[in-house]
Amino acid sequence: MAGSPTARRRRLSIELKKLRETNELTCAQVGAALDWSGSKVNRMETGTGRVQPSDVEALCRFYGVDDELRDFLKELETKGWWHAHGSGVPTWFSIYIGLEQDASTFRQYQNEFVPGLMQTPAYATELHRATNQMPDEDINRAVSVRMERQASLRSPSAPDTWFVVHESALRSVIGDRTVMREQLEKVLEMSELPSVTLQILTFEAGPYPATGTFTMLGFPDPEDPDIVYRDGITDAVYLEGAEEVRAYTRAFDNLRAAAASPHLSARLIAALLKDYTK
Repeated sequence: MAGSPTARRRRLSIELKKLRETNELTCAQVGAALDWSGSKVNRMETGTGRVQPSDVEALCRFYGVDDELRDFLKELETKGWWHAHGSGVPTWFSIYIGLEQDASTFRQYQNEFVPGLMQTPAYATELHRATNQMPDEDINRAVSVRMERQASLRSPSAPDTWFVVHESALRSVIGDRTVMREQLEKVLEMSELPSVTLQILTFEAGPYPATGTFTMLGFPDPEDPDIVYRDGITDAVYLEGAEEVRAYTRAFDNLRAAAASPHLSARLIAALLKDYTK
């Protein structure tokens, strides 16, 4: 089955909820019939608890479904490539990577740093050293994961990607001038990919409708709702409610309207690059 392990688990949760609602049952009723708690059923449907193969088998029998969910289950526990990096990828972030790998549209606003999917190894390393209390070995693993994630933007099935980056993220010196020169060169290079659109929100843009970095992921299957992702130092927030997604969609559209055009953004980056080559 195609898609990342995280996306498949999310898909399973959606299907389990759909089966229950089709049978016009509550979580409590399903739990009582299977000698479970209603909260266990709810956790399985929301993806907040681990789904055991035996539990899915029990639900398949209870709902009277065919072998489709059992076939789905066979690949449920397959791990993604990023799990090989171990402690370099925190559990809460591995969830995001799985969803990112399965997305067909990617929208991100960055107001502090160059987007991770555009970072050089040197820039990413300096950033991890400054913001994370991690051993060098784990930093190297985290940077390797970040570089591997960038391959998705160059693949034939690359997601439709749109970045809005505040000018301050490009002017903040991470590492030294050499690191920043190489980083700006890479931003220009990545912005020329056919799947990527980049706009810079300049200082002159005035007030703008966002208070922090956020990412919006869309998926090819219409059954999978869009997700808004915001991360912190030790955890992340995933927003899937229709009203929440609409609010962030409006904010991103307003950010795009306020930002410089892709052409003018490229000229701005080129001008900044000259400052670092003097």
